[in-house]
Amino acid sequence: MSGAAAAAGVQPVLTIDGASLTRGRRELWSRLDLEMRPGEFVAVLGPSGSGKTTLLRSILGLQRLSAGGIRVAGTSVRRGDPRIGYIPQQRPLPPDTSLRARDLVALGVHGTRFGLPIPRRGDRARVDALLEGVGAAHYGDRPVGLLSGGEQQRLRVGQALADRPALLLCDEPLSNLDLANQRAVTDIIDRERREHGTAVLFVTHDINPILDRVDRILYIAGGRFLLGTPEEVLQTHVLSRLYGTPVFVFRAGGRLVVVGVPDAETHHETDEEPPAMGPSAAPGGRA
Repeated sequence: MSGAAAAAGVQPVLTIDGASLTRGRRELWSRLDLEMRPGEFVAVLGPSGSGKTTLLRSILGLQRLSAGGIRVAGTSVRRGDPRIGYIPQQRPLPPDTSLRARDLVALGVHGTRFGLPIPRRGDRARVDALLEGVGAAHYGDRPVGLLSGGEQQRLRVGQALADRPALLLCDEPLSNLDLANQRAVTDIIDRERREHGTAVLFVTHDINPILDRVDRILYIAGGRFLLGTPEEVLQTHVLSRLYGTPVFVFRAGGRLVVVGVPDAETHHETDEEPPAMGPSAAPGGRA
C-alpha cells in the first residue's frame, strides 16, 4: 500500500478536526484539519517555532489543544497509545550508556508494561526481527554508546516499530545524519508504510531526502497552514501568500530551492525536477 489513492474508502488512521493551539497570546496554528489514510506519507514543513513538534506532541497526548480534536483510528488520542510509534531527532547517547543495542529496541517491545521488564515468550524473536529489519542485527549485542549516530537512529526506528503502529510520527529523524544514513533510515520507514500500511507524519526542515516518498505536504507558518501535494504547495505564489512576503521557489545548479522564508531553519532543497504547476492550496484550508 503506497499512499492515499490505495487507501480510498478506508477509515482514516489520523483525524485532526479544527485543531487550534495557543501559547499565551501567540497562536501556533488555528482550525487545522487533516485526515491520513493507511500507507499515506505526509511531510510537515515550516520555520523554526511554527509548531511542528508541538503538533506531534498533541497527537501523542502530551499537549492539550486550545480547540478541536484529534483521533487515531476513530478514538481520541491518549498517552502511551500503542497504535502510535514515535521516532525522535537523532541525539547521540553518552559513550558510557550501559544498554546494548538490543536492549534499546526491547524497550519498544516490553517498555510499556508495569513492573520489571520480564521477557515474554517470543520477545527475543521479536527483538531479533526488529534488529534485522533495520539492518542492526550485526551489532545487536554492542553497547549503544559506542555506536555511530546512524546506527543509534536505526535502533530508535526499530523501537518505534515494535508494536507495528498504525501511525508513525517522525520528528526530524534525519537531522545530524550523513547522506547514506539519511537514505537508510528513510528506506526503512518507507518500507514499513508500504508493506504494513503504516501512515507516516514526518516533520522535517529539508524536504530533499523524502520528496519522492511524500504524498502530501503540511506547511505551517505564522499561525496559518497549507495542505496539498508537493506540486500544489512548493510554488512561489503559494508560499508567498502563506508567509505574506515574497518567497521564491526556483532551480539552482540542478536543485529546487526555496528561499526568502522568514525565520526559516534552513532552505528546502531537492534533486528532483521542479513540480508541475497545479492548483494552489488555500492557506488555512482543507486538502
